[in-house]
Amino acid sequence: MKVVFATNNQHKVNEIRSALPQHFSIISLKEAGIDIDIPEPHDTLQDNAAEKARTIYHFFKKNCFSEDTGLEVYALNNEPGVRSARYAGDEKSFDKNIDKLLSELKNSGDRKARFRTVICLIMIGKEYFFEGVCEGEIVGERRGQGGFGYDPVFKPVGSDRTFAEMSMEQKNLFSHRKKATDKLVTFLNKLTIENHNIH
Repeated sequence: MKVVFATNNQHKVNEIRSALPQHFSIISLKEAGIDIDIPEPHDTLQDNAAEKARTIYHFFKKNCFSEDTGLEVYALNNEPGVRSARYAGDEKSFDKNIDKLLSELKNSGDRKARFRTVICLIMIGKEYFFEGVCEGEIVGERRGQGGFGYDPVFKPVGSDRTFAEMSMEQKNLFSHRKKATDKLVTFLNKLTIENHNIH
């Protein structure tokens, strides 16, 4: 089964590919020949994910899904949340975002945070949503060279390493994106079986 993943972020494509069984293949926007930068104007992850999926489905009529992910830090009223990629400005600098986050938390005793991913799937015009959450905390300084975004400062519950200190396989044991993807895959598997039964 092929589905278009409505993103220009190759890191996210790689992560979701690593979480998918072999009989599913996802096509990035670039691979589908779609050159479009979709805005994320909304206040919730769900609305932003839906905006991206609806845009692709509207223009190209292809089964597709999109996701929006936010880091929610409890002491900062769940910021940066939907603004995670642009926390320190529109240039989407991972380094500046982390600098700002560490600065905001400098005097805070509560460093608990969570990553939350919402996937919006559009299949034959119908919308479905799947959510994955990973609880953890923000460490005091960058650790590790892997991953992307806030991975060097996010340590999931149950591990003494940050996401950036893990391999993709290790990260998938905790990952919010993996949890949401697993729900997506379970749904697509069910859909495939039902369609076979119909035919």
